[in-house]
Amino acid sequence: MNDCEIARRTGIPRRTVRDWRRHGGQHHGFGKNDDRTKQPDPHCPICGNGNLDPGWYAYLLGMYLGDGCLSERPRGVFQLRITLDLRYPGIIDDCTSAMTAMNHTMKVGRVKRTGCTDVNAYWKQWPCLFPQHGPGPKHLRTIVLVPWHQEIADAYPGRLLRGLIHSDGCRGMNRVKGKDYPRHFFTNHSPDIRAIFCEACGKYGVAWRPTNWKTISVARRPDVAKLDLIVGPKC
Repeated sequence: MNDCEIARRTGIPRRTVRDWRRHGGQHHGFGKNDDRTKQPDPHCPICGNGNLDPGWYAYLLGMYLGDGCLSERPRGVFQLRITLDLRYPGIIDDCTSAMTAMNHTMKVGRVKRTGCTDVNAYWKQWPCLFPQHGPGPKHLRTIVLVPWHQEIADAYPGRLLRGLIHSDGCRGMNRVKGKDYPRHFFTNHSPDIRAIFCEACGKYGVAWRPTNWKTISVARRPDVAKLDLIVGPKC
């Protein structure tokens, strides 16, 4: 089958299927390109001397877990690509700022497509910042926060929730006895990512509950108001 047919049958974006087919076993950093870890980048906050902005990183981590894709390119360079709805230019700007904050010498680009924009940047050190990167879709593999991730998630749960909801969440209305009540929803096929979302809700102090196997909702009026403070309107 071609890339389009595989995408239709699996629900995986066609560009992601194309990347996997082109790069094969090298796509996820196994094999000859492992040598890149022996060449630290001075701008990298993990293997070099770069400064990590924890607030922006917590936000970018949420965006990556939701709508992000990390793909290996020639010479051990990785492309971080986050696909966002064109209807929300404010979120696109925030995502661009978050990527830029990871390495101010790096160029962050935008590629406009039908109904969406890819915010992307090329850097050899992206796997340092996102060790969750691995073969296959996120919902078919284990996603865990390493200890330094957990420290940031515990310190900045609101920023992490903002990134998760901006990528895979929404604010909707629930009609009860003829009245409309706002709710926040987060939908993701990965049980590990849903667990990260729920833990961040607990750290931030809002109650949550599952509405089905893939969706978490925050429905109590004070909790919705508290999330509104850090998520803001999608704009």
